[in-house]
Amino acid sequence: MAEIINKYETIFVLDAALDEERITALSDRFQKLIADNGTVESVDVWGKRRLAYPINYKTEGYYVLVNFSSNPEFPKELERVYGITDGVLRTLTVRKDEKQA
Repeated sequence: MAEIINKYETIFVLDAALDEERITALSDRFQKLIADNGTVESVDVWGKRRLAYPINYKTEGYYVLVNFSSNPEFPKELERVYGITDGVLRTLTVRKDEKQA
């Protein structure tokens, strides 16, 4: 039986108060995790931006957008890893519609 592969888009916002080395390490860690469990299609680093509203009294975040494809079980694991990682302010992972992909 064929394995189901879906296209996803994930964005994670890191604490901008972290040093550049730590931000790069976290970003690389998440990209490697995605690559190990699927296929990274594109990475768009938005960099440091002002948040729409304060999160834990922080007003700036470091944004990274990743488009990837993987099996349907992986995004849940990715969100779990985001949740237990210090320095992550917010995340969002959505399945892309086939018509848009």
